[in-house]
Amino acid sequence: MRANFPTRPQPPASDVSAAVGLWGVAGLMVWVLICHFWPEITAQFRGGAPAGRLSGPYAALTGLVAAAAPMVLVSLVRDKVHRRASTGIDWSRPRPVSAIIDVSVTKLAGLWATWAVIGALYCIARWYWNGPYLLAMEVLGTVAVPLFLLSIPYVIWLDRVLIEPRDAAWHCGALLIGREPFDPAEVWRHARAWAVKGFFTAFMISIVPGGFAVLVENDWMPTLTDPVRLAGMLTTAMFVIDAQIGTVGYILTLKPLDAQIRSANPFLAGWLAALVCYPPFQLMQNGGPLFYQTNTAGWGFWLAGHNGLLWAWAALLVVLTAIYAWATVAFGLRFSNLTYRGVLTNGPYRFTKHPAYLAKNTFWWLETLPFLVVSHSLADMVRNTVFLACVSAIYFWRAKTEEAHLLAEDPKYRAYVDWMAQHGLITRQFHRAGQALRGRRAVLQLAE
Repeated sequence: MRANFPTRPQPPASDVSAAVGLWGVAGLMVWVLICHFWPEITAQFRGGAPAGRLSGPYAALTGLVAAAAPMVLVSLVRDKVHRRASTGIDWSRPRPVSAIIDVSVTKLAGLWATWAVIGALYCIARWYWNGPYLLAMEVLGTVAVPLFLLSIPYVIWLDRVLIEPRDAAWHCGALLIGREPFDPAEVWRHARAWAVKGFFTAFMISIVPGGFAVLVENDWMPTLTDPVRLAGMLTTAMFVIDAQIGTVGYILTLKPLDAQIRSANPFLAGWLAALVCYPPFQLMQNGGPLFYQTNTAGWGFWLAGHNGLLWAWAALLVVLTAIYAWATVAFGLRFSNLTYRGVLTNGPYRFTKHPAYLAKNTFWWLETLPFLVVSHSLADMVRNTVFLACVSAIYFWRAKTEEAHLLAEDPKYRAYVDWMAQHGLITRQFHRAGQALRGRRAVLQLAE
């Protein structure tokens, strides 16, 4: 006789399958291997001096294509995301062009005006013309005219099959043209979405080449016997994966891929909490008010001579960065800050609602050890520790503002939060601790 064990409740289905991001990582890693072993590959086909490794910025940008192509194919062929109702598309009844051309013209006016504003801000803001941002400006300047031209057939083609072609971009265009009534709320929705895309796309493009060059140029074999160097190489690899997959997410915000920005965070607190973590507003960068690495030396310095502990610490740091990268990979084509683009309930999101924030804040504490300083200054120890605690508090604030946004947008996310409170390996511990704290506070108030 077979015993009937109760089945464990499952979280709501994730809007992104795990396969999407994993195929993206596979495509990216193949490209990294090609770039790293390029001298050996070319030596098989030609004589003379060996070629150098492909570590330049354009090789790094090609990695975006290597990651995006398999993710798009898996999304369309395997997951058939273009058939989902959440795209707002009905492929079975395309309208004639004559029926939607006025709508498309209005929408194009809204899009082009938005791009013009973003371009003007790029020109005005001087930080976009220094350092790594120069590459982002070069790339965006190069693609500006092709995007302008391609937007015409794309918008007309898409409007033929959209169930409601008068979307937020159309309302923005209607505001500008003035022929038809528009909804101010939709205009603000459009503005917030493109503010996210404009600000973060430039930033993500700017950070892609740095880690990629370090990873490709590194001599991998000598690092295998040194825990500090090996941890550095592997964490760099994880950050490369995070940057590449994340950048693809910012670029491919397309409805036929069901990857459109459904809404951007409407709360000012959410924007403030996010922007202070990124240049030029970053508070924790060198010279910033929350810089927490004054006279620090890092974990390798303080654990030197303790080989077993070095290897264990290295493994822990690599696991934390792997979780951080996994949290981005789980988004597939939908990663971006400050946006709602569907609900994730698989991968690391089965254990905690904010795996990336939890992993990278833990990594910063263990990698920096801010309470240990080479100056032996108590003031440095206290400042570093307090400032890193402030940084972690900012990420807690970010998490809360993101939850408030998603809770207001999707009942599926509310169901996911309820499931996590009871079954999430990490989240349920925090939930129980919070309940216990609230219960104790209630008892204290009654005693008063």
